[in-house]
This record gives sequence, structure tokens and C-alpha cells, in this order.
Amino acid sequence: MKTTLKAIIVEDSRLARKELQLLLKEHQLIEVIGEAENVDNAFEMINTTFPDILFLDINMPEKDGFELLEMLDEIPKVIFTTAYDEYAIKSFEYNAFDYLLKPINKDRLQKAIDRIEIEENVEKNPQKQFTPTSQVFLKDGEDCWMVAIQDITLFEIVGNYTRVYFKDKKPLIYKSLNKIENRLPTNAFFRVNRQQIVNLNHIKNVTPWFNGKLKFTMINATEVEVSRRQSVKFKQDLEL
Repeated sequence: MKTTLKAIIVEDSRLARKELQLLLKEHQLIEVIGEAENVDNAFEMINTTFPDILFLDINMPEKDGFELLEMLDEIPKVIFTTAYDEYAIKSFEYNAFDYLLKPINKDRLQKAIDRIEIEENVEKNPQKQFTPTSQVFLKDGEDCWMVAIQDITLFEIVGNYTRVYFKDKKPLIYKSLNKIENRLPTNAFFRVNRQQIVNLNHIKNVTPWFNGKLKFTMINATEVEVSRRQSVKFKQDLEL
């Protein structure tokens, strides 16, 4: 697990930001790297610092917390902090990690951070890793396949399922993309955005895209847009 997780507090109240800062100082797992008092400032900060966690207020002037999430290409773990409980259901439509009511209770915050720590440990201690030549069993309805990992071009989220592209097939399997990612050989597969993982050996072309992003054209002619954050990572990891 990472020694610390980078966090940004997005909150229009200076007092509320200070109170949350003080609470988070008791948690060594969390390193607050910035504060933003509105959505536009938060958007710029997120796209330059790439935090692991957002502590995000919902009600803010001009734009609210939900609008911020819709602006982002890639969303960190989100813990909503708000004085209003009526947004709870809507928050989980945005895959919120947690929802804390103000004034934030110290014990309730501890439970949220405990959950983060458990999840991070699970993500860093996955099941047995596949190799490129590993054979995996795929089943979609009555159809079944044994496929070598190296023959898979793309994994893609479709609702609660993941679509697997290989040769001319694209079955849906009931398995989360995060669980799949944890078992893939990291030198062969790359997470291009929240929805897709590609086989680096199946990339046909790489082209510059808007706002510093990249676009991959795969050997099966599928085009995938790489998020800004992952475009930076791709260049850092693979440039000569």
C-alpha cells in the first residue's frame, strides 16, 4: 500500500476547510496537498496534482460538487462532505466512496479512512497474477472460450459488466474492471481511462488528441481516448 494518499479538500467555507484539515492531520494515511474554494479552482488543481482522494462539498457558489465530477476525465475516490443528507442517493450515482455529514464526526471520518485503507490493501494484494501466456476462461451466456491473455486487445466497462475484446469476439463477463486490472501483467496492459484497459502490444497508432491527451487506435480498429492523467503517465513510462 502507498505510504500516503494525496488528498484535496474542495470546500467554499474557509472555516470548514480548516476544521477538516485539523481532523485529517491525525491520519498518517492522508496527505492533504491542496485546498480549493470553488469548482474551477478545484478542476485546475486536480488536473495538475492528480490526487488519490477528493473531500468534496456539494453546495458551492456557481457550480456544485456534482458538476465538478462531470468535468473530470478521471475521478479520484470521492468523499462528499455536506450539511445536507438529501444528496446521499444522488452521490452514489457518481460512485462516491463515502458521504459525510457536517459537522464531520471524528469517529465517522475514522471509519471512512479505515475503509480506504482496507480497499488499498486489497488492491495491492490481488489474486495470482496472470502472465501473457496464461489461458483464461470466459463465458457469456451459452458461449465459452479459453483465451490467452496476450490475445486480448481491450477490456471495457459496460454497466456492471466488462466487455472483453479478442479476435472478432467481444463477450460480456460479470467481473469488475478493477479486479481484472489487479491480475493483468503490468508490462503488457495499460489503464487508459476509468472505463478501459488496453493491451500495449495491440496498439496500432498513437496520435495527439485534445488538451494534451492521446488517442490509441487498436489493431481491431477500435479507437480509445486516453485521459489526461494517463496520457502523462504513458509518456513518462514509455518515452525513450
